[in-house]
Amino acid sequence: MTGRADPARPAAVVVGGGLAGITTALRLAEAGHDVTLAEGRPRLGGLAFSFQRGELTVDNGQHVFLRCCTAYRGLLERLGATRMTHLQDRLDVPVLSVTGPDRAPVRTLGRLRRAGLPVPLHLAGSLARYPHLSPGDRARVVRGALALNGLDLADPALDGLSFGEWLRRNGQNAATTAALWDLVGVATLNARADQVSLALAAMVFKTGLLSDPGASDIGIAAVPLGVIHHDRALAELERAGVRVLLRARVAELKPAAPQHAVRLEGGELLTADTVVLAGAQDTAAALLPPGAVPHRLAELGTTPILNVHVVYDRKVLRRPFFAALGSPVQWVFDRTTHSGLAGTPIGRAHPGAQYLALSQSAVQDEIDLPVAELRDRYLPELARLLPAAAGAEVLDFFVTRERTATFDGAPGSAALRPGAGTAVPGLLLAGAWTATGWPATMEGAVRSGHAAADAALAAAGGRVPVDRGDGRWPR
Repeated sequence: MTGRADPARPAAVVVGGGLAGITTALRLAEAGHDVTLAEGRPRLGGLAFSFQRGELTVDNGQHVFLRCCTAYRGLLERLGATRMTHLQDRLDVPVLSVTGPDRAPVRTLGRLRRAGLPVPLHLAGSLARYPHLSPGDRARVVRGALALNGLDLADPALDGLSFGEWLRRNGQNAATTAALWDLVGVATLNARADQVSLALAAMVFKTGLLSDPGASDIGIAAVPLGVIHHDRALAELERAGVRVLLRARVAELKPAAPQHAVRLEGGELLTADTVVLAGAQDTAAALLPPGAVPHRLAELGTTPILNVHVVYDRKVLRRPFFAALGSPVQWVFDRTTHSGLAGTPIGRAHPGAQYLALSQSAVQDEIDLPVAELRDRYLPELARLLPAAAGAEVLDFFVTRERTATFDGAPGSAALRPGAGTAVPGLLLAGAWTATGWPATMEGAVRSGHAAADAALAAAGGRVPVDRGDGRWPR
C-alpha cells in the first residue's frame, strides 16, 4: 500500500492520463491535494497522441480545435503550449469537389471563410460565392441556419430527434446536407446527420458558427501531439507535484470510507479521499461499483475514426488542408513539417517528399478493412482530387484506426451520459463521454476534467474558481 506524501493534505487518485485526467490532476494539485495520476499506457494524451514509425513522428489522427474551444485553449496556456499551435486569424476552409469520370475529373474549388462582420453576416459573402450549392440551395442554407439559431439548447426534446430529420423538416435537401451540414458535422460529431442527436448538432453549429464571428476559426497543432499532451503535460504535472505513474493499469477499485483504494495490476495499492475515473467509458464502467451512476452507461455506444497516411515523392498539395466533396475522402492535411519527414531516410532520399493524412470520421463500414483494400480505395481518389498525385510515387502508405474513438452521439444519448458525480462519495467521473453538453472533442474532455475538479473541491470545502469563459486557466 502506498501512503500519502503528506497526510495533512487531501489525497486524490486520477485514473487515466488523457486530457480529462491531465486537467483534473493539475487542478487538484494546484488546490493543495496530494495527487497520483495512473495511466495504463506508456504515455499521456489519451487518444490525442503521437508515436514513432521509424524516424517519422506520426499523430494517431488529425485533432483540431476552434477558437470557441476556450477550455482546451486554457489547458494549452497552462501547459505553456499555446505557441505550439496555429490558430487561424479568420476561418478559411478550402472545399474541393470532384465530379465526372476518373479519366477526366472535373475539380471545383470553393471556400468557407468569414469576413470581419457580425454574426450572421460574417459568412454571408462566402456562402453567396460557394460554388458547391445552387442559388436556391444557398437560400435553403440561410433558412436552415436561422431556424437552427432559434433552437433552445436547454430543451431536452432536441436530444430525441436526429439532426437529419430536423434538416429535412426545415427545408434542407441532399445537396445542402452534403455540401455544408455533413461537411462540418461529420468532422466535429463523428456522425452523419441522420445518426446524430439534434441537441449535439445544434450545440456545434450554434456555438461554432452562430455565436461569435471568430468562434469557428480553426486551430491545429504545429508540433506532434505528443510534444503537447505528453511532454509538456508530464513536465507541468510533475512541477505541480503530481505523482505520474505510466504503464500503471488499474485492476480494481474498492470504494470505502473514509478512504477508497485503487489496486494496480502490478499489485500496488493506492489510497485516496477522492478517486476520479478519467479514462475511456468502458474502462470506467468496468471499475464502477453497482449503482454508482443512475445512467445506462453500458448502452452508450462508440464510433470509429480511420486515418490514412500517405507519403508521396513530391509535393502534391499546396494548402495546409482541405475538405473534399463527391469523394470518399473527407479531410486532407499536410503533415510534412511537424512529422520530421525531411530527417527520415525517405525524406533524405526524396527532398521534395510530402506526407498527407486523411481524417475519415463515421466510417463504421471501413474501420476493419485490410490496408491493401484501403490503399486501392483512397489512392485513386487522391489522384482524382489532386492532379499532381496522379503522377507521384507513393513512398509509404499506412493507416491508424481508433475503433472506439468517440462516444456515439445518436438521438437519446444525452440520457446515457453521466455527470461528474456518482452515488459514491468521493468517486467522480471525467471524460469526453460524460455530460458536458459537447460532443466527443478535446474541448469536451477538458471541460469534463474541470467539472470533476470542481466537484472534488466543493466536496472538500475548497474554493471553486469561477469559469470566466475567456479560455484562461482557473485560479
